[in-house]
Amino acid sequence: VQLQASGGGLVQPGDSLRLSCAASGRISTYIMGWFRQTPGKARKFVASISRDGLGATYGESVKGRFTVSRDDVKNTVNLQMNSLKFDDEGIYYCAASNERGAYTTAAPSDYDYWGQGTQVTVSS
Repeated sequence: VQLQASGGGLVQPGDSLRLSCAASGRISTYIMGWFRQTPGKARKFVASISRDGLGATYGESVKGRFTVSRDDVKNTVNLQMNSLKFDDEGIYYCAASNERGAYTTAAPSDYDYWGQGTQVTVSS
């Protein structure tokens, strides 16, 4: 499956932004996730949503501010980001995981397909 993230941009602290990830095929069999990467650092887990869409996990720094959702009819995954902070800046990647035995997963190594990323810049 090919993934394409979009929706990034330049925002101010406290603003909201909604990222979308469009898949070229069906995503219903995948755990879907979002990760953030900044220069020189490893990809950091942001959010993961279960195959049935009923469960989600979040990185500690985004809990209560970000919400991940999925639409398996449209084959899209969204990340609603509220109350953005400087530390939220980075390139955001969506990913799909075939990991069995997991409901959600935060490990980048569990993900099999990655999108190209979309840049989020937080600046005052």
